[in-house]
Amino acid sequence: MPIRISGMISGMDTDAMVKELVSAYQTKTDKYKKAQTKLEWKQDAWKELNSKIYKLYTNMFSRTLSSNYNKKKTVSSDESKASVVAANGSVIGTQTLKINKLAKSGYLTGAEIETESGEHATADTTLSELGITDATSFKIKVGKEEQTIELTGSMKIGDLVKELNKTGVTASFDEKNQRFFISSKSSGGANNFEIDSDDTQALEALGLKYSTKDSENVGSKEAHKVTGTDAEIVLNGATFTSETNSFSINGLTITAKAVTDKDTNETLTLSTDTDVDAIYDSIKEFIKEYNELIKEMDTLYNAKSAKGYEPLTDEEKDAMSDTEVEKWESKIKDSLLRRDQTLGSVTSLMKNVMQKSFEIDGEKLSLSSFGIATAGYFDSGENEKGLYHIDGDPNDSSTKGNSDKLKTMIASDPDKVASFFSQLSKSLYDELGKKMTSTSLSSAFTVYNDKQMKSEYDNYTKTIKKWEDYVTEQEEKWFKKFSAMESALAKLQSSTSALSGLLGS
Repeated sequence: MPIRISGMISGMDTDAMVKELVSAYQTKTDKYKKAQTKLEWKQDAWKELNSKIYKLYTNMFSRTLSSNYNKKKTVSSDESKASVVAANGSVIGTQTLKINKLAKSGYLTGAEIETESGEHATADTTLSELGITDATSFKIKVGKEEQTIELTGSMKIGDLVKELNKTGVTASFDEKNQRFFISSKSSGGANNFEIDSDDTQALEALGLKYSTKDSENVGSKEAHKVTGTDAEIVLNGATFTSETNSFSINGLTITAKAVTDKDTNETLTLSTDTDVDAIYDSIKEFIKEYNELIKEMDTLYNAKSAKGYEPLTDEEKDAMSDTEVEKWESKIKDSLLRRDQTLGSVTSLMKNVMQKSFEIDGEKLSLSSFGIATAGYFDSGENEKGLYHIDGDPNDSSTKGNSDKLKTMIASDPDKVASFFSQLSKSLYDELGKKMTSTSLSSAFTVYNDKQMKSEYDNYTKTIKKWEDYVTEQEEKWFKKFSAMESALAKLQSSTSALSGLLGS
């Protein structure tokens, strides 16, 4: 931009005069900038709200499944010996259980080793220092696979550990206790391991020679081996085995913890029934999620008017404190979706679905059939008239004293409850899905006209650029005129001074 030196001859503040002359055009530019800023804020408000509506929509998909409301609970007569988790399809009733064996992992606690020098063995200690000087080997069988580990006097303990780990076991050497520790990576007989060699002296030097029988007490010169075995239970007279202590049988996941007493013929009972609390909590969570969203939507729709408030220009912000600017802008942002037609449409859609009735076994049922309803018009708080309350809900002060109809119906007829709420969820899911269908004005999974808003935003950008250019042109035009005037005045002043000099004045 050229350096402007103006008003030196005339004494006029030409900058201020030019600013005033183009102020009408600048006001027009600012008007479009404010409109664009307001549109940007509205886009952000819709993006945030749309993400919450989309979350409700996606959550409704899982709630359309009746299995979501067919939850079962199984109780073990002795949780210290067996715990049970019931799947939705498990059979209601009582079953008997005996636990004959628990699953074990193959585990070897090596004997304490000694070096010929009497020094402490480390990972860098060679096998020759343990007395293994000639080349030899031993076999390790993991499951059905057998591998041979070659030993030499120069091999280090650390190298032997690495070779063991390659066979499919977990091996380590404890320098503090001077022992090898080897274990199966998983429990069960199929994952057990065994070590064998014709060179028993080599195994003894490594502390890996053990008895084939499990023993409870381990001496400091002997190794101890626990054989990996399967767990075994008897459920309703039928025997089942597992590599782990977990069994999945006919909808039940049984975790064995301790063996039942064979001498007393101890038998556990597993009692399966409808999980009333879990189903109740699931429905309560659904109502809570809906209530939170519908309250926010009603609050945005019924917001107070911000008439007379427009986004501030930089010049206007400079004349205010940060707190004043924040309050000013918050008032505008809070009212952006006030009486928004799209918002009103989505809100009405959701409320209409929640008021639907569904026929189940010849009976028409609605939310009120389960003790779920909105409060009276005069009993509801601001923007809470569309919220649902569950009779008997201990967390709801307005209905906690009422009879708990929902839990009663879950306990007495869980299938009816499941059918109703899966249909209600499907209806809400389908209607929101239709609303989120892609159009020429909106993208997929979007309830508002995001494409249209972007087009409007881009048009504002073009319009603002046009007016900014026009303001610059007008400024240049006026500055040129004032500059010409200054030049003319300068020449006149020069001529006058010359004439005065000639006249001797």
